[in-house]
Amino acid sequence: MEFVARIADAFPRGEFAFSIRLDRPKDFSFSPGQYMFITVKGDKQSLTKHLTISSSPEDEFLEVTKGATGHPYAEALRKLKPGDTVGIRGPYGDFIFQGEFSKVVFIAGGIGITPLWSMIQHATAMLYDTDITLLYSAKTMANVLFSEKMNEIADANPHFSAVVTLTRPDPGWSGRTGRIDRSMIDSEVPDWRERVFFTSGPLVMVDAMLSLLKGMNVPENHIKYEYFPGY
Repeated sequence: MEFVARIADAFPRGEFAFSIRLDRPKDFSFSPGQYMFITVKGDKQSLTKHLTISSSPEDEFLEVTKGATGHPYAEALRKLKPGDTVGIRGPYGDFIFQGEFSKVVFIAGGIGITPLWSMIQHATAMLYDTDITLLYSAKTMANVLFSEKMNEIADANPHFSAVVTLTRPDPGWSGRTGRIDRSMIDSEVPDWRERVFFTSGPLVMVDAMLSLLKGMNVPENHIKYEYFPGY
């Protein structure tokens, strides 16, 4: 379905990303993990790209979160102000989680956290008893999205835990470092054989995770994935 939506708020997410909140059209419904197409006015023409909805279906607003890449579309989106309008079309996608599995592992790289973040918020709001472990890889703490809210959800949801690993750790960082690999999964998720895996992020990262999981003999029907193009 197509709608015209008003910008309710726009704000940075750390140093390298930003979020846009839209007034949610009355008839717009979606499942956590889905995306929509957003049309914005560029310098010379309208630009349309698809963005994952990072808010939860329970929220009264729609939120998308985008890396500040410098791409013309990203810049047009970043310049939006409250009161501006955009065209939206959707929702689309089958990378969805609605409590249908008892144990899951979410593996995210960079901006690929957004669909999983929608799922985590939804699971918490709906009081699902699914055991969720998030493994989240980022370059530095400045690249970690939703960190403050993540701590709040970990306190509110006894079934959720998050492990952040940094590939370029900040001075004084005492958490995990390096890319997500077999040893990290074995250590942080010892019961991984009982779980369904969801992974999303840049193409290279997701392909590496798919190769890793297949090498661990995770059944194909226990692997869900989503690629994030760079724009």
